[in-house]
Amino acid sequence: MLSGNPFVLSKTSFGSLCSLPSIISRRSSSTSVVADSTARNSTSVATSQSGRTISAQEARLSLVFALASQASTLSQRVLLELASETSKYLLPKRFESRTLEEALMAVPDLETLKFKVLSRRDECEIREVEPYFIAETTMPGKSGFDFGGASQSFNVLAAYLFGKNKAREKMEMTTPVLTSQYKSDGEKMDMTTPVITKNVDGKDQWKMSFVIPSKYGQNIPVPQDTSVRIQEVPRKILAVVAFSGFVTDDEIKRRESRLRDALKNDKEFQVKAGSFVEVAQYNPPFTLPFQRRNEIALEVEKKEV
Repeated sequence: MLSGNPFVLSKTSFGSLCSLPSIISRRSSSTSVVADSTARNSTSVATSQSGRTISAQEARLSLVFALASQASTLSQRVLLELASETSKYLLPKRFESRTLEEALMAVPDLETLKFKVLSRRDECEIREVEPYFIAETTMPGKSGFDFGGASQSFNVLAAYLFGKNKAREKMEMTTPVLTSQYKSDGEKMDMTTPVITKNVDGKDQWKMSFVIPSKYGQNIPVPQDTSVRIQEVPRKILAVVAFSGFVTDDEIKRRESRLRDALKNDKEFQVKAGSFVEVAQYNPPFTLPFQRRNEIALEVEKKEV
């Protein structure tokens, strides 16, 4: 038995695997060895491209090496894709900062809603958001930040995004995640961000939505799950305030109250009738609190002169 190379087989081991007896003759006038097979089985021999007869075992070994090489190439491709996706979070993009708090915030390098900043105030930023499409589903829970209900709905929408659609197409993730609430009398609020959660008619039912990547236009893959619905969200104007840290009900109430008070004294814009606060969360759960970018938004309209 030869040692040192795991791919080198001895005469004994190779013969036992192949079950092909051979007679080896040596010529004194030459240093080469000629193998003359005395028993040929048509099911255990093959011919290489060079014309040399090879055994079935050699063919199997060649196939194993070829498959291993293919698997290695596939693994490298998967690792490259994983590294590319990870870099979107490790090397995030940043919004234009107005304060030190905003300067520390990081946003994943994922597609987000397209908007134009109309103006900036000390208290907020006024944005015009372009139309977009969403995939939405109804969720249980008494709060937009209810972990159980949010997790169930998120998983349903993520399954659709990652291939549970009739086209079996995997779509890219978008950001942010937004939570908002219906009026208790059943008046529906407009949807303005990639992932939206809403309460339906004050009956402890909520809706969560993922924004569809813009490249699909109106040619959006049809969901296999009938609980997932596709809708278009129209253009609208929002007053937005960014903040870091974790999102809580008390924090949202406090910031919403301050934003509404600021808009009461604004000379150009006012809160649109029936508008409720929307909360956008841009970062994955593992993001450090001071690097998280959260936003609250109210839909606004221009004041009549």
